[in-house]
Amino acid sequence: MFFKSRASQQLNQLQLQHQAQQKSLLASLLASAWVVEARDPYTGGHLWRVAMFSARLAAALGESPFQVNRIAMAGFLHDLGKIGIPDAILRKPDKLTDAEYAVIKTHPRIGARLIANHPFSPLVLNAIVGHHEMPNGRGYPDGLRSDEITLEAKIVAISDAFDAMTSSRPYRKGMPIEKALNIIESELGQQFDQRCGEVFVRLGRASEFDHIVSHSDEGIPLGHCMMCGPTLVRVRNAHAGDTLACPNCCGEYQWETGENGELTAKPTGQTASAEALAPKADELQIESLIGQWENVLALINQ
Repeated sequence: MFFKSRASQQLNQLQLQHQAQQKSLLASLLASAWVVEARDPYTGGHLWRVAMFSARLAAALGESPFQVNRIAMAGFLHDLGKIGIPDAILRKPDKLTDAEYAVIKTHPRIGARLIANHPFSPLVLNAIVGHHEMPNGRGYPDGLRSDEITLEAKIVAISDAFDAMTSSRPYRKGMPIEKALNIIESELGQQFDQRCGEVFVRLGRASEFDHIVSHSDEGIPLGHCMMCGPTLVRVRNAHAGDTLACPNCCGEYQWETGENGELTAKPTGQTASAEALAPKADELQIESLIGQWENVLALINQ
């Protein structure tokens, strides 16, 4: 009995160590994606938003809690391949040339190669490589048609496009939610999957996305640079008096407590320090996401 109990304790300890290792592995992967996102000053919070849109759509489609969280994880990691896109193209404020667009179109395959041998690859690979495919066969990288595209890729594709439309860029402001939903509706069966798109539009018109659009985290809207627009990302542990940088113009800002008790970014009139401009993942956000997706880790650990 003693040896049996001792063996059971050792097994439990090994399982706990393995689970901790899996969480650390996922944390490093999410942090890598977060830093890749930070290369483009106008995509702050994009990965979190795509993950949240994807989760809500997957749930509304009747997917299991495991699948909902797996697809949300894929949504957060879908742009991992943009690490291979040059800054001159990724951050270009004007319309891309055909040659530059051809370079952008390589990012799904780059992401697939990066994740191919990772332990979590089976969970997210299809969304990473397929989130720019279209039912009409005009997407990339493989020109797949409707039934050839996986569900997770269809879900992330709509979530990604919706966020792109409702987010501001150097050359335009983000669209109103209703306008973006109308565009998705007009492209059902062409750019976007019919069933997924219908459900997504219904959710959007029921105000399910209002607290996600223009936010970088739960309850945290993007801060506005007076020169560049909504480029300021507030991490969860930010406090009044902390400084941050606009990643586009390099202006320094400081968080101040506003009349409503919320933190507001105020310009200091200074150029941000090199330390402030260095991209850093929001560790508390990542920790929270791993907690939300723990059922995915639990299942793959079995």
